Amino acid sequence: MPTQKQESKSCFWPTWQENKLIFVLLAIVLFYGLVWMFGAIRNEYKKYDFIGKADIRDTITVEGQGKVTGVPDIATIEVGVLTEDKEVGKAQNANTEKMNKLIDKIKSFSVDAKDIQTTNYSIYPQYDYPDGKQVLKGYQVNQSVTVKIRKMDLISEVLGAVGESGANQVSGVTFKIDDPEALKAQARDKAIENAYTKARELASKMHLRLGKISFFNEYSNDIAQKAMYGYGLGAGGDSMIAAPAPQVETGSQEVIVNVSIGWELL
Repeated sequence: MPTQKQESKSCFWPTWQENKLIFVLLAIVLFYGLVWMFGAIRNEYKKYDFIGKADIRDTITVEGQGKVTGVPDIATIEVGVLTEDKEVGKAQNANTEKMNKLIDKIKSFSVDAKDIQTTNYSIYPQYDYPDGKQVLKGYQVNQSVTVKIRKMDLISEVLGAVGESGANQVSGVTFKIDDPEALKAQARDKAIENAYTKARELASKMHLRLGKISFFNEYSNDIAQKAMYGYGLGAGGDSMIAAPAPQVETGSQEVIVNVSIGWELL
């Protein structure tokens, strides 16, 4: 029969199985504590390692440019008619009649209907101010269309004809290449080759080699070109006839593509 001392020891002193469980729990806690500690140390080391290895030291970025010359194959002009009358209905009717005549004349130069687009139609009251009083004197009706001319040898003829057909508002002529993508592709190839040549020379001087491309960006110029030609004759009616238009030269346009390319250095 156990003594009182033996009973007290069995109640407060852990058994072998209880000791084993405690050791296992401590081992698990220690293991995860070590994993966390080494992870924190590794992250801290990587942070300073990254700061010490700036991308500027491992890469090179070079600009390149390519140019291709093209001839414009489309011209855009804006023509219109402005009419004034004391009655708004008469002003509208007169302006519409002149505008229809003008559009028919433009179409006679083999300009397709899809290349004629109305860009403005407005009606404004006009006032006089005798003795400081506002007095309505009539209405002003203005309509204009944008015309694309694809037969470049007819530009001068069209400009002369629109004035004879009643147009009293003509803006500048804009020349452009209708489909510039093929020229852009050629200019892009030249720009890339230009950048590659520069990068290879620089890498060679630093006794390094070019690796894979890490960055690429491109931008091109606006190849539309505007000629400073135009006139506005007011709303004086048929007596205001425009003089024949001068010869208009389309010239040529440069398609320019600039690229910025980054390479890794080996």
